[in-house]
Amino acid sequence: MISIREQEYGLDVALFNEFTLGDFKLLEQALLKRAEEHGKPDVLLDLSGLKDFTLDMALEEVRFMRAHENTFGRFAIVRNDVWINLAAHISGLLTHTHAEYFDSVEEAQAWLLRPVAV
Repeated sequence: MISIREQEYGLDVALFNEFTLGDFKLLEQALLKRAEEHGKPDVLLDLSGLKDFTLDMALEEVRFMRAHENTFGRFAIVRNDVWINLAAHISGLLTHTHAEYFDSVEEAQAWLLRPVAV
């Protein structure tokens, strides 16, 4: 299950239980829409409620991020599970997005609200 909310910096995305291909398609649409409207949005991706993900979703995520790696700004990833942490790290290695990892949503939001150093 997925929850997507617009924020001043871009999007807050929270995932619960299993992350499926259908959920990722909703995320793709929201990311591309926000990028069209506001340039390179930053994204807070809260994986703390995520229990599992499907293989087809993981493959689509890599494909999408490689095709759009210059479309988005920073990714703040909140995680608390070792396997989800590993999957997020591997995904980051396969793309060139700038991601930071956090233990809480509050820390992630504070990082996204700080100006980007040039």
